Amino acid sequence: MTHLMSVLVLLLKIHTIKSCAGISLKTQELYALVFITRYLDLFFDYISFYNTVMKMIFIASSVSIVWYMRSHKIVRRSYDKEQDTFRHYLLIIPCFILALLVHNKFTFIEVLWAFSIYLEAVAILPQLVLLQRSRNIDNLTGQYVFFLGLCIWARADSSLWGFLLLLFQKLEKQ
Repeated sequence: MTHLMSVLVLLLKIHTIKSCAGISLKTQELYALVFITRYLDLFFDYISFYNTVMKMIFIASSVSIVWYMRSHKIVRRSYDKEQDTFRHYLLIIPCFILALLVHNKFTFIEVLWAFSIYLEAVAILPQLVLLQRSRNIDNLTGQYVFFLGLCIWARADSSLWGFLLLLFQKLEKQ
């Protein structure tokens, strides 16, 4: 939910202020790729109405942010290409190779899901580099990065506890 909160803060900024200053388009493109590849099962596997709606919201919001930053005649003028120079394609290739090597099952959907997990872990890097270069952080951009960081921390914390639980269960069986 914290990622959804960060997206809502960002959409609020873009829609009301008509500005994307301080926001990395490259991070937004990476997150759009993360959600598109993670939620491809939307077309094959129905879990619940809530699950389907949330997946569609994540995909639609990510793609709409990229659209605003690339195509909206007013918003795109506030995007600073000179500051947002992180070569994000250098993150995509290693994450895909890692997904080919480390996955649950070697199926198309599972490899793309693993790719999305690995890519999400590093997708914030272009945003952090942009903030370091620009040093001009407005209130809504700061809140967006805060909620995004909180989301990353919560996922890492959850993954750590899940790993420890599996480790203890394995040790108990021995």
